Amino acid sequence: MIRILPIVAFFVLLSACDNAPRELVLVKPDTAVDGEIATNLAALVDQDASVRITLTDTAMTGGDALLAVASGQADIALISNDQPFREDIATVMPLYATVLHVVHPANRTAADFADMLRGATVFAGLEGSASRRVFDRLTSNIDLGDDEYTYITDRTTIADLAVVFAPIAPDRLAEYPGVRLWTMGTPGDIGAGGPVDSAMLLNPHFRPFVIPVGTYGAATPEPIVTIAVDKIIISRNDLDSSLVYDLINEVQRLRPALAAINPGLFQNVSQDFDASRSRFILHAGTQNYLQRSEPTFVERYSGVAEVLVTLMVAIVSAGFAAAGIFSRRRKNRIDRFYSAVLRIRNTITGDLDEPGRQSAIDEIRSLQEEAFKLLVDEKLAADESFRIFITLSNDVLNQISTGKTTT
Repeated sequence: MIRILPIVAFFVLLSACDNAPRELVLVKPDTAVDGEIATNLAALVDQDASVRITLTDTAMTGGDALLAVASGQADIALISNDQPFREDIATVMPLYATVLHVVHPANRTAADFADMLRGATVFAGLEGSASRRVFDRLTSNIDLGDDEYTYITDRTTIADLAVVFAPIAPDRLAEYPGVRLWTMGTPGDIGAGGPVDSAMLLNPHFRPFVIPVGTYGAATPEPIVTIAVDKIIISRNDLDSSLVYDLINEVQRLRPALAAINPGLFQNVSQDFDASRSRFILHAGTQNYLQRSEPTFVERYSGVAEVLVTLMVAIVSAGFAAAGIFSRRRKNRIDRFYSAVLRIRNTITGDLDEPGRQSAIDEIRSLQEEAFKLLVDEKLAADESFRIFITLSNDVLNQISTGKTTT
């Protein structure tokens, strides 16, 4: 019964660990839209989920979020896929698209995008912002001089063009009547070698995106062809694969709820999402998910197994220590019998009378009876030490019977 207790304890502990959700720390994004999505994601994860998500106390930009994950301050982060490659960071999954919107007055016309930019003032956020970075990459292959257009950073100043790099939000342009979104062509131009294909060739993390007619009311009287960069969940590349697998499953389960809260945002995240444009390596847990290779028993409970192995080693070590103590206590008992027999043998002399001899015989037989009783009660071991005691005591009895004395 005692031997099966560690096995029972193993399965009880394993069952408890299976029911307990594992916690992931998500970096709180610094932008309002991303922050709201991250908060909703953490709030929607319920008690029955296999993972739990908590947000950091401090909001961080994409670059700071990468550092926080790499250093172990957080487990995962929601960042734009235009961040520079790091070998210690891996892509978990794309979550939604951040889309380039180029807004201009409806009465401003141009033959092409280069013509639209000539002499224009452009508001694209602060230098280093996501909108400015993506816009600079988009215009870097257009044949324009450095002074063909001018950036402004004052929101109150009226600009000829406004660049917004953000998720689709149909109410974003509602307060700006008389504006249009610039298109990079028609949907049929995608894959035909047009401007959008040129942008993707030079920036593989870009992908084409079509804003449907009417998405922004009068600002989209036709389909708008533009580019998008995915917002992706990233982690350290050594984060447990089974944990990443469970996280992806949980996000996919929550996708309808997230889409209901943010209409138009999550429709493109399918069960078999495309992460081929990722600027980071794919996490092993993501590859397992895409290949539907569910974590094995050992992979899922490797952390638990390490704890249990440590516990079992401690139990075995304690068992050996206890056995050593028990063995020493048994030896101490048999040593007492040795000492008593040797003491009696040393009292046997040539002038010992018959009553003295009989008393010595009775005492030795009493010692033998006590030793056999301890043996039956398992307080003495039937080992070589016990056999030596019996042989010694019988030799002394024979010595007394024959009248031999000690020398």
